[in-house]
Amino acid sequence: MKKNMSNLDKGVRILIAAAVALLYYFDVIEGTLAYVLMAVAIILLITSLINFCPLYRIFGISTCKIKG
Repeated sequence: MKKNMSNLDKGVRILIAAAVALLYYFDVIEGTLAYVLMAVAIILLITSLINFCPLYRIFGISTCKIKG
């Protein structure tokens, strides 16, 4: 897998995942919405940790400045 995410993109994804986790922790979101948002947050966190987004690959997008 080639990297296709910049550091800014990774940071934004991690911040969104942390925000969703905090909303869930403080019971701002609950029920089905909480589970769906937590699943999305986990996906965002995993993709930011491996520097690869499958949707970017499908659409031919790359925010990474260095080819690699």
